[in-house]
Amino acid sequence: MKPSVIIGFIGNQLDGGEGPKRWDRWRPTVALGMQEGFVADRIELLVDLRRSRKLADLMVADLAQISPETEVRLHDTYVQNPWDFESMYGVLHDFCSKQVFDPDREDYYAHITTGTHVAQICLFLLTESRHLPGRLLQTSPPSKKDQGVAGSIAIIDLDLSKYDRIAQRFEAEKQEDRSFLKSGIATRSASFNAMIAEVETVAIRSTAPILLMGPTGAGKSQLARRVFELKKQRAAVSGHFVEVNCATLRGDGAMSTLFGHRKGAFTGAVADRHGLLRTADKGVLFLDEIGELGADEQAMLLRAVEEKRFLPVGSDREVSSDFQLIAGTNRDLGQQIRSGHFRDDLYARLNLWTFRLPSLAERREDIEPNLDYELARFEQSQHQRVRFNVEARERYLKFAMSADAIWAGNFRDLSASISRMATLASSGRIQVEGVDAEIRRLRQLWSAGMGSEVSVLSELLRERLDEVDIFDRAQLLEVVTVCRRSRNLSEAGRTLFSASRQKRSSTNDSDRLRKYLARFELSWDDVSSSPQN
Repeated sequence: MKPSVIIGFIGNQLDGGEGPKRWDRWRPTVALGMQEGFVADRIELLVDLRRSRKLADLMVADLAQISPETEVRLHDTYVQNPWDFESMYGVLHDFCSKQVFDPDREDYYAHITTGTHVAQICLFLLTESRHLPGRLLQTSPPSKKDQGVAGSIAIIDLDLSKYDRIAQRFEAEKQEDRSFLKSGIATRSASFNAMIAEVETVAIRSTAPILLMGPTGAGKSQLARRVFELKKQRAAVSGHFVEVNCATLRGDGAMSTLFGHRKGAFTGAVADRHGLLRTADKGVLFLDEIGELGADEQAMLLRAVEEKRFLPVGSDREVSSDFQLIAGTNRDLGQQIRSGHFRDDLYARLNLWTFRLPSLAERREDIEPNLDYELARFEQSQHQRVRFNVEARERYLKFAMSADAIWAGNFRDLSASISRMATLASSGRIQVEGVDAEIRRLRQLWSAGMGSEVSVLSELLRERLDEVDIFDRAQLLEVVTVCRRSRNLSEAGRTLFSASRQKRSSTNDSDRLRKYLARFELSWDDVSSSPQN
């Protein structure tokens, strides 16, 4: 057994008493030497010797009488006001810093029964932070049924993982917080869930800026708001959530919108304006598309983030605002820095906690749980319950999770798609016909924006596009491109098969091309810009 070392205060009230009758009452410090099965080899007693020297000497004498094997050392811990937290913590921190702790050879215990509540809290903090590398020890008075005045002793280990119910409670709270950040969606993407776990930890423990990167529609704005709501639940913020899309800020109005202005600062400034940074005081400011800010706004924002102070437009007096910044962008800020459009010092300040939100196409396994979430949202907003029939659901998910679904607008596309089908569903049931119509609509929407493979092949093959391998699509797209540049079938054939024609004495390039197109149920008239001559 390693020697046991106890560190604690003398209790001026609980440990007091004079004469023989003092042995008839429970005194927590003296009781440390009365415990069966627990031997205190050394007690480091913290005491204000200016005020309690007589009591300290009595404690040493009484402990020597009942536990002669216990060494008692007195340490003067004078504090002018023992209820002043900062002073008490400073004295105890200095005491711990001067001690030579050797946990391999001794077991240490912080006795938290005596001393002011402030002293007890400080002992707990120093033990929890491992400045005092031990466990908490608590003594309790005897019950009415007990004989004697020794009372009982309890050791509190700060490793919460050893307490099953507490550990389970903490884990359940973590899972609830993470589910909250995901809007209650049971996502299946391992990488996304790992990211959310980090976001949850940072949201609770940090007030530093957070940078959310990812394509438009990936959920940056929604996640930022959920972070704020989680912090609000935990009383980590008391202010508002303020959101602004920086892409909408232009010219002189940008500085005024963000930092406020004084009356008369410029034409049209007919009254003072606080600005969004001051509105976000004690809360969270979400600057979406931060890469769109101008150079002047970036410089002002950097100072506001670092110093919590800034100058409103037209003012010679600084104002303050203590907000947490969450920034969002779909741009490559590194490239923006290289091109001179974004400040590297602002990026360095934002880049402490950076999270990249994946596109919907990168986490297709999460389409099904998000489908259910969007149906629930539709029901809540429209007060109408809508469901898929089995075949329709399978068909929609097959398309949604395939490579054909590019989800250019990410979750916005998915939300709009579910909303359209639910709105058009008769009798609250989405049928196969509604799914097929929606798939055609999505292909048309994406093809209008893409203008390449999706538009060309979707136009030609329609529903049959799902049956064509990606390898064959690339080849077919090139064939169609050549055909549309050619005047007739023969010219297209000569262009496509020019290399192989040089190796043969005779060939029919037109027939070869015709047979190739027929594999996809296409003709020259389908793919060409000009009818066959």
